[in-house]
Amino acid sequence: MGLFDKLFKKEEVIDFPPLNVSDDAIVAPADGELIDVTTVSDAMFAEKMLGDSVAFSYKTDKVVICAPANGKLSVLFPTGHAFGIQMNNGVELLVHIGIDTVNANGEGFKVFKKKQGDQVKAGDPIVQADIKKLSSKYDMSTMLIITNPNNKELSLLDPCTVSRGDSLLK
Repeated sequence: MGLFDKLFKKEEVIDFPPLNVSDDAIVAPADGELIDVTTVSDAMFAEKMLGDSVAFSYKTDKVVICAPANGKLSVLFPTGHAFGIQMNNGVELLVHIGIDTVNANGEGFKVFKKKQGDQVKAGDPIVQADIKKLSSKYDMSTMLIITNPNNKELSLLDPCTVSRGDSLLK
């Protein structure tokens, strides 16, 4: 890439149609395979120490991970490897992209123009992960954890193929 290419490089535009879901909905953050979280290579996630959860496997070179619910971005790690959402109904979620990917120090992740405290709608792009690059060093299983169910009975789907916006609740 030459100097002029760098100077005039156009920002990659991620344009997803908005999802119109209720404030009680938890949806798939991207197209992929929902897998049994107990099979992932990190005991903290596999044993559901942080809360009830599911995991995803993505087969594309790059994947855009979107907000799985309507609410407030309660945490957004600058490295891009994880983010949390406090849903409008009080349920708290954590999305963790890959295992030990905090050690990548942001390499292979692109955080979109969102910041902690921002309101998000289900389907809003939050982070892009370079699965191809990161998977050479990390297990790229992506976990969605219900860290605080806020006294709600929530039951997550069994393993299946999901598309961005599909409900994850039974």
